[in-house]
Amino acid sequence: MKHANSNILFFLKPKVEIAYIYDYHTVRQALEIMEHHKYSSIPILSRDGKYVGSITEGDLLWGVKKLHLNNLKDAENVSIMKVDRRLDYQCVTAKSKMEDLIGRAMEQNFVPVVDDQDNFIGIITRKDIIGYCYNEMKKQEETCSD
Repeated sequence: MKHANSNILFFLKPKVEIAYIYDYHTVRQALEIMEHHKYSSIPILSRDGKYVGSITEGDLLWGVKKLHLNNLKDAENVSIMKVDRRLDYQCVTAKSKMEDLIGRAMEQNFVPVVDDQDNFIGIITRKDIIGYCYNEMKKQEETCSD
C-alpha cells in the first residue's frame, strides 16, 4: 500500500450510518426517506442486502410525472422499481483503491461499496474523495518545495 489512507475502508460511511431504500419500498416511502435525510440520491438495496442501484430526485420527479401520480396517496401504491432510473451509481468492492474511485466521483455524489459476497456495506462520498485528492496534492507540493 502506497499510503495508509489509500485503503478505501478508511473513508467508508458504513451502512448503519446512512439512509437507503429497499427495492420493495413505494415511491412515497422513497420520497419521505430522501426528504427526511435531505439526500438528492440514495442507494437501493434488495431484501437480502445486495446493492440494486440508486435513485435521484430527478428520477423521482420524472417518475411521478410519467406514472401520473397526482398526490402522495397515489404514490403509496407504486413500487419504487416502477420508476425509471437515468443512471445507477456504479459500485466498487472493499478491496478497490482510492484511485479507482476518482473517475466515478466525477459522475456520482457517492460511490457504493460492496463486500466479496456483493453485500452493500456503505458508501464513500464525493466530498471525502475530493478531500483525499486535495491532501495528496498538498503532500506533492510540500515534497516539491523541500
